[in-house]
Amino acid sequence: MVNVPRLVIAAPSSGSGKTTVATGLMAAFSERGLAVSPHKVGPDYIDPGYHALAVSPGASVGAGSVGTPGSAARMRPGRNLDAYMCGPGLIGPLFAHGAAGCDLAVVEGVMGLYDGASGQGELASTAQVSKLLRAPVVLVVDASSQSRSVAALVHGFASWDPEVRIGGVILNKVATDRHERLLRDALDESGVPVMGVLRRAGGVTAPSRHLGLVPVAERRAEAVGSMRELAARVRAGCDLEALLALARSAPALDVTPWEPAVEPVAPAAGAGRPVIAVAGGSAFTFSYAENTELLTAAGADVVPFDPLRDEELPEGTRGLVIGGGFPEVYAPELSANEPLRKAVAELAYSGAPVAAECAGLLYLARSLDGAPMCGVLAADARMSGRLTLGYREAVAVGDSALAPAGTRVRGHEFHRTVLEPGAGAAPAWGVVHPERRVEGFVQRGVHASYLHTHWAAAPELARRFVERCFVERCTA
Repeated sequence: MVNVPRLVIAAPSSGSGKTTVATGLMAAFSERGLAVSPHKVGPDYIDPGYHALAVSPGASVGAGSVGTPGSAARMRPGRNLDAYMCGPGLIGPLFAHGAAGCDLAVVEGVMGLYDGASGQGELASTAQVSKLLRAPVVLVVDASSQSRSVAALVHGFASWDPEVRIGGVILNKVATDRHERLLRDALDESGVPVMGVLRRAGGVTAPSRHLGLVPVAERRAEAVGSMRELAARVRAGCDLEALLALARSAPALDVTPWEPAVEPVAPAAGAGRPVIAVAGGSAFTFSYAENTELLTAAGADVVPFDPLRDEELPEGTRGLVIGGGFPEVYAPELSANEPLRKAVAELAYSGAPVAAECAGLLYLARSLDGAPMCGVLAADARMSGRLTLGYREAVAVGDSALAPAGTRVRGHEFHRTVLEPGAGAAPAWGVVHPERRVEGFVQRGVHASYLHTHWAAAPELARRFVERCFVERCTA
């Protein structure tokens, strides 16, 4: 049984202010000395970086995954709860794993409360996750263009699904004292208490670009200052005692915490644990914490490095993981680090296992917007004006260092780049939904693709990858 107090911060639609409120609450409660566990519904990587900063503002950037070496011991990572990629059955266990030992968990929703995977009902929606966690919901409402109508809106959301418990409302972008009175008077009739009011003026924002917010790893000094302001604003405008009481009203959750328990790979005599280098720093900020936890459980030593600064891979590297991020923003700097590009290419050509997702795919290409990259893949990448976004179902086309042929996964794509060609002679995945196509590259030990995957749903991927590291170490 899991008894961690918990809240889900949701909204009627995107842009209502739920990231501001959720992150501000995490920071405000952390400042009060509570151990806060941060979570995000859906596949997004960027918000969890801000969540991690909010609950441990003095820690190093890295969110316990792929940032500054040693950061994992000082920073609690923001963790994703994605019912599409991981399945509804893993939401409770993953939550319990992340929230272990904490006084409070704050879960930021995705899109509107009832919005989920396209065409699949409530799957992967904030509403579904709130029900799986048996957690009360706080609805963040953009009140900037309404008064009495707010009561109808809240009533509609509260009554749509009787299994979703909306325990309170936080009004955002309120203009004046009179505006606030009108809103409160209207909501008195709804039966849903107002637990906070944030004024329109004096908002704290983070800069955005082509894929949303700029990751915290790229602006940490500024982000720390903004986080303090945000915590102060939320502390002044929200009834923290009422919110904490609501969180404590959540019933016990009958789940067993997820553990990164995979059968460790047995090395050959004297081989020891293989080093798996994981790209981090400002250019490669996207990674699920559970992926690296699984690699460690399978018998590897995971060592982060920064392709913008480090001219060599970590000593003894036998495998390489390059996740998502923004290499397009740093293409000149990545290209200028020629010693590391050569080291990555040499490792890949040696047959060592390399897993690259999205940004990693671009880094392994010949070029990115004309700047030379690692040249492992006979493909060139460029920025485009079209956003590719959405969940995918895919099947491994052939055997690779990551997955045997026929392995089925669910993943997510999120990019504004184009790779030409989009697939090699041996593709990484055959996408079967929502359209049919092949994409990505498998060559030697390299598995490179646009598809982001969450290995908690398929821990055998981590074990297979570590196993290939041992094989390479023994036969090189």
